[in-house]
Amino acid sequence: MYVQTCRVTETLMTSTTNPETLSGERIEELQQIAGDHIFIHAAQINDWRGKLKVYIKGEGVWVETVDGQRHLDSMSGLWYKSAGYGRTEIADAVYAQMTSIDSPPAGSSTIPQIELAGKIAELYPDHGARSFFVSGGSEAVETAVKMAKKYAQLNGKAGAYKVISRRYSYHGGTAMAVSLGGNHTADPMGPQMPGAIHVTNWNSYRLPFAGDPIDVAIKCANEFEEVIKHQGAETIAAMIAEPISAAYGIQVPPAEYWQRLREIADTYDIVLIADEVITAFGRTGEWFSPTNFGVKADITSVAKAITSGYAPLGAAIATKKIADAFAGGPNETFKHLITFGGHPISSAAALANLKIFEREDLVGNSKRMGTYLYEQLQGLFSHKIVGDVRGGLGLLAAVELVSDRESKTPFPAEAGLATKLPKLLIERNIVSFRAGDVISLCPPLSINEDEIDFIVSAIDSSLDALESDLGI
Repeated sequence: MYVQTCRVTETLMTSTTNPETLSGERIEELQQIAGDHIFIHAAQINDWRGKLKVYIKGEGVWVETVDGQRHLDSMSGLWYKSAGYGRTEIADAVYAQMTSIDSPPAGSSTIPQIELAGKIAELYPDHGARSFFVSGGSEAVETAVKMAKKYAQLNGKAGAYKVISRRYSYHGGTAMAVSLGGNHTADPMGPQMPGAIHVTNWNSYRLPFAGDPIDVAIKCANEFEEVIKHQGAETIAAMIAEPISAAYGIQVPPAEYWQRLREIADTYDIVLIADEVITAFGRTGEWFSPTNFGVKADITSVAKAITSGYAPLGAAIATKKIADAFAGGPNETFKHLITFGGHPISSAAALANLKIFEREDLVGNSKRMGTYLYEQLQGLFSHKIVGDVRGGLGLLAAVELVSDRESKTPFPAEAGLATKLPKLLIERNIVSFRAGDVISLCPPLSINEDEIDFIVSAIDSSLDALESDLGI
């Protein structure tokens, strides 16, 4: 499909100098230590023992292994490396803060933390917003939910403890977060958080109900209202949803869906939480994703791209309306504490990161390159196994594979796509954390057209090989 593949590959693969490689003996030693002593997140030990990819350098969208292999990271690490790798000015900011004051006495603050809160308020749709800083995404979601429950109690809903979320969503790995969405990929953890209620998620490829897509989207949103009416509005503290459901295969809803959620939340005086741990800070071509839909959330959970992964940081961002409820006396205090939340070093990293975003217009680049990526992916429909291509809203896209395009029949597990595709892609120098029935794409916002061509060409070639293996 891409006749320029060889030329592009040669240019991109040699644009920087390979790192100094380690000896074979040292690499074997590292593999042995890893195989005996660490967990790799969400991975079966026997699948990577002795063959773990160990990276020692990154630049732009590229990463390099201890043995000199160079790969394009199509997933931004774990959805977070938005500014790209090798940003020395972020490292410089971290060093400067670490050598001045690394952390202050409890109950105080530092200049980077204060400036970061102000910067977020400047970028956020509500400029009176207040940020509660935490260490990462799961904590941000926990904080947002806890904040919503406290807000409800302060506003006369003493019995409000229930939270409505969508099936198959992923909101984090802690006990409360796992209870939200009931994601099938999470290990069972016993009884869920009391009051966790799940409704139908939006799926643009396999509509959950028959009818016009916009009508179906509104029907899905209306399930929130049905729950509220059945349970009683006085018992519901919050509604939570990802603007684009990443864990569910990059499902992009129509604007009417989020507009209806906002309407329902306002009607019944319920806090609307946007889980933007993946989508905030430019991923969808806007600083915050609900802006694409003409909607503002009450509380927004963020992490990942706020520092581009250079240091751990997350936040629950509350509108002024929500935040003001916690001003007053002891009863109004939001009694929540995260030891390393808003750590000065992480805050310094975030400020330097956001300066890069603004200087290089990474949010605008996300919008432009996201459109280009979506357009280029359309060519993959030449493969019989490509059922759907999703995206077009910033640099977040997906290619869904099916055994039969007309019936949208998924491949059976025994087809082994989850093991075959990542191997085929890495052979073509593409790192993809998410590749199986759905190939998720979330490259750094700094990516250019040639690098997008490289990704699409690699997928194209991988699908050729996969179809051959499957006898298609």
